[in-house]
Amino acid sequence: MTSARPDRSLLVALAVLGAAALVVVGLLAGAALTRSATPDAASAAAPDEASVDAGFARDMQVHHGQAVEMSVMVRDRSDDPDVRGLAVDILLTQQNQQGQMAGWLQTWGLGQSSAQPVMGWMSTFGGMAGMDMGEETTAAVPTGENPMTAMGLATEDEMDALAAADGVEAERIYLQLMTDHHLGGVEMASVAAEAATRPPVRRLAEAMVVGQTSELARLEELLDARGGPVDL
Repeated sequence: MTSARPDRSLLVALAVLGAAALVVVGLLAGAALTRSATPDAASAAAPDEASVDAGFARDMQVHHGQAVEMSVMVRDRSDDPDVRGLAVDILLTQQNQQGQMAGWLQTWGLGQSSAQPVMGWMSTFGGMAGMDMGEETTAAVPTGENPMTAMGLATEDEMDALAAADGVEAERIYLQLMTDHHLGGVEMASVAAEAATRPPVRRLAEAMVVGQTSELARLEELLDARGGPVDL
């Protein structure tokens, strides 16, 4: 590769800008739904702060955000059309879903972040039974030891390894990290598909399970073709 490679901070900024644009779309859609409903109906239908619906919308936005960041990085570190094509598909799909989830929270009158324990909504329904969720943690800014890591979120060291790699090495790291990421995402979405109270939340969660399960087979195929996992 001959062109200068943007540093990770620039890539993150670009990913955030792209996600922000789709969040605006989601917010506008949510506002339209709010205007179309009567105040009493909208209030009665809104999930509460500790609900599966709200927790899923917040934590899955964080989860998606890292997938977007990784996909931007590998897109600019690989010339392989198969890997780049998959990365762009993941990037666009998950940015769009982030916008939908942000729009829901806006419609429900809930904040994008919360003092609720990270992934606490899953422990209630057996997805992470027995895990210590910690205290005074916000879902929007996971730091340190975080239950999100159990759901496939890459560590800072793993993200740095991807940022430092090029070519086939970057592809292998990306495919390996995204496999773990999708496995966690499918588990999260499976709980929401069963336990969320709002039909749109259940439908999106079901779509995530189907879509990411399909992508897992493709990730495994591409990783095997490039020599399998690397030692991170």
